[in-house]
Amino acid sequence: MDEVKKLLEGFADQAADALPPADVDADVARGRRALRRIKRRRRATGVLCVAAVTAAVLGFGGQLKWWGAPNDPPVAAGGDQDTPAAGATAGSTSPTPSAGDGTMSLFSAGVDLVANTATWNRIGCQLAPQGWVAEKPIAADRVVLAPPEMRTADTAAKLVLQRADAARSLTAVRVRETAGKTFHIGTLDGRLTGQVKLAEQWLLVEAPAGSADWTDESLQRFMGSCAIN
Repeated sequence: MDEVKKLLEGFADQAADALPPADVDADVARGRRALRRIKRRRRATGVLCVAAVTAAVLGFGGQLKWWGAPNDPPVAAGGDQDTPAAGATAGSTSPTPSAGDGTMSLFSAGVDLVANTATWNRIGCQLAPQGWVAEKPIAADRVVLAPPEMRTADTAAKLVLQRADAARSLTAVRVRETAGKTFHIGTLDGRLTGQVKLAEQWLLVEAPAGSADWTDESLQRFMGSCAIN
């Protein structure tokens, strides 16, 4: 073992003698330059990372500003947007009963029924379409109501009330019972028509032809306020 050790030491000495003399200062200088290059690369890499992160944040933040929350509408500008009042609810635009100048108004599906103060011979109603008047002369058993501005003589475009001894034959009849009265609402000659028995007589009411304002509800409300003297 000693001989092998000496042989190996001899080979090591020969190899060291064959190497050029070491230049310690040059090696130190090269090491410092390498360290400076590594530091510069780290700084440049850090700047690029910061720039990339900033761009991503700005882009994402701008997108949020544009689109807002998932349930909010898109807003292109920063101005304040008008919002509905807190108390507003869907369907709040439907008319409600109101009173003015001592006259009670009842809104019913497009027909404004108000308290009626006029007398119509044997037929009398507590309600009437607002602004509608009876055509003169008024017959004993028949009343024709129309807006004042209407100039047509065609009664099909007007509201016709008629007393009858017997009920008329209506098509597509709907029967409604309210306050002890039975209302029969259907169609007569293409017009929305209702009839109700008052005592021993019948009241027949024909709505204006082709009018979308008059419905079963408004016609029943109107007939329910009528009486035959």
